[in-house]
Amino acid sequence: MTAATAAGGREIYVSTDVETDGPVAGKHSMLSIGSAAYAADKTLLGTFSANLETLPELSADDATAAWWATQPAAWAACRCQLEPPREAMARYLAWLKALPGRPVLVGYPVAFDFSFVYWYLTQFAGENPFGYSAIDIKTYAMAMLRKPYRASGKRSMPAAWFDPVVHSHVALDDAIEQGRLFCNMLNANLGPDVHRT
Repeated sequence: MTAATAAGGREIYVSTDVETDGPVAGKHSMLSIGSAAYAADKTLLGTFSANLETLPELSADDATAAWWATQPAAWAACRCQLEPPREAMARYLAWLKALPGRPVLVGYPVAFDFSFVYWYLTQFAGENPFGYSAIDIKTYAMAMLRKPYRASGKRSMPAAWFDPVVHSHVALDDAIEQGRLFCNMLNANLGPDVHRT
C-alpha cells in the first residue's frame, strides 16, 4: 500500500520556490529549490532544499545576473553545498514519493516555479509526481477577492492571510512563507470543510 493510498489520497500542498539564473527552464539553470509540504490545516509535514550546480550547456541571463548582484546574501546562500542536478532531483523525487498523500505544487507565480520543477524532474529524475497539479496563489486570491488578476497581488490581500515570516529570496524560506499564506487562504475560503479532504 502506498503512502497516498494509506492517507486516502489526501492532497499535500507542496509550496515550492526556485531560484534560477534566467527566466526559461531548459535555457537557464535552476540554482536552488525549496519545498515545504503542508496539510490543509497548515501542519508542516516536511521540507526539502537543494542547491544545484549550473548546467554547462546553458547560459545565464544578463538581466537576472544584474538582479543577483543586488542580492549578495541570497546569492551566497544558493551557491554553497552544490549538488549535481541528477542527484538533487533523485533526492527530491524520493522525498515527494514519501509524502503521506498526493502532492499538489503551490507557487507564486506557479507558471515560473512549476516550469523549472517539471523540466528538472523529467530531465534528471525521469518522472514528475505532480503531473499537472499546480495552484497559483495569485489566481486563487483573484477568485477569493473577486478582483481582476493584476489587482490581486499581495498588497491587495487581507493582513489576516499573512504570518510573520521572512521573505529572503532563499528558496526554502520563501517556500515556507508562501505555504503558510496559501494555507491561511485555503482555510479562509473553505473553513472546516478543507480538513475533511
